[in-house]
Amino acid sequence: MAVGVLMPQAGISVESCIITEWLKKPGDNIDVGDILFSYETDKASFECESTAAGTLLEIFFEDGDEVPVLINVCAVGNIGEDASALRPSGEAPAGGGEAAPAEAARSAAADASAAEVSPAPAAIAQINSGEMKISPRAKNLAASQSVDARLASPTGPYGRVIERDVRKLMEQGGASTSAAFGVVSAAAPGSFTGTGIGGKVSVNDLDAAYAAVPASAPDAPGYRDAAFTGIRRAISKSMTVSLSTIPQLTHTFSFDATEIMSFRTQLKEKGEGLGLPNITLNDMILYAVSRTLPKYPELNAHMLDGNNIRYFKDVHLGIAVDTERGLLVPVLKHANRKSLSQIAVESKALAKAAQGGSLPIDDMQGGTFTISNLGVFGVESFTPVINPPQTGILGVNAITSRPREINGEIKLYPAMGLSLTYDHRAIDGAPVSRFGKELCESLASFRLLLV
Repeated sequence: MAVGVLMPQAGISVESCIITEWLKKPGDNIDVGDILFSYETDKASFECESTAAGTLLEIFFEDGDEVPVLINVCAVGNIGEDASALRPSGEAPAGGGEAAPAEAARSAAADASAAEVSPAPAAIAQINSGEMKISPRAKNLAASQSVDARLASPTGPYGRVIERDVRKLMEQGGASTSAAFGVVSAAAPGSFTGTGIGGKVSVNDLDAAYAAVPASAPDAPGYRDAAFTGIRRAISKSMTVSLSTIPQLTHTFSFDATEIMSFRTQLKEKGEGLGLPNITLNDMILYAVSRTLPKYPELNAHMLDGNNIRYFKDVHLGIAVDTERGLLVPVLKHANRKSLSQIAVESKALAKAAQGGSLPIDDMQGGTFTISNLGVFGVESFTPVINPPQTGILGVNAITSRPREINGEIKLYPAMGLSLTYDHRAIDGAPVSRFGKELCESLASFRLLLV
């Protein structure tokens, strides 16, 4: 009996996931635990393991589809079994996946044949330039066979053109020769009548069409359209909500970084011999913030709505991490209870997991205050945006040389800048300024903070 494999729920709050790439195709033999496809949420990427053994009979969604969690994404069973009852909402199988083994074999062979043809980049750009919805496999097939996919009748989920739609268009003669394809696909659908073999539009057809009014083919577009990834959509939504609903102000501070730079140098020279982990300036800032925040509960809080706020006893620091997939913010839980060495080890482990795409969803939830360090890029000042429902975020800036008078002489010193953005509904400017002043004093005399 055929059984369905569900889209996993990668976290309690996750409602849907995006399939990034199928690694198996209909007709393949599947064992329990085999990786069927990769997928991503708005925060991380994962791989889906098969929960059933047998033959992959059908796949119900294609690469790029956003799929609600805990519904069937494919069917696994014995060759010849009917899997139609497992399809979500009775939809036809996506991507040409068929229950019949013969059809599955033909589809696989066609895929392999299409894959051997390297589609011209310009042709793919022409297909991408429209507003149509088209699957990656259909797009590549259309480009390699010089087919204008805009003429295809979509039968895929959500009005998407899929591979079988392109093949049907090819059977109906909706293709052009490779020499004419660039012009045909840049024109309005139906602009040319084909007289070539199988009804294809040829160069001669183009010459005849333009005989009255000579014209040259338009240049390829100088841009590329792309849909947001799950993470980019989440960032877009969060930042829009933050800036449109929260009255945010930013205070800037600076402190003499001589002390922490000197301490950092000593740790690099002697720390390994003492069995200490690699402790960076950012680790010291995390430590100082975790010790200062409990005195200012309005900054270690969540806004529940416009009139209610939740104060937290412990400090759960969000650490902004730049990854290939976008900005992620893992959370260092109970930072106020951890030593400097623990903070150094755990923060780096979180960052590594985020950059590698293996960070669990739970490790990105529950933050009470966020720190974003752009100083490593040479940024001298910026305005960090609050991560709702938090009430504050600290931006760490680059160290610059500043002059000051010492005993009647002007001398330079290393100054590190801090940018503190806060929710003015939760806290006023005076206590924010006191927090910033105390934090700077703690960092300027960091060794005393450790005592």
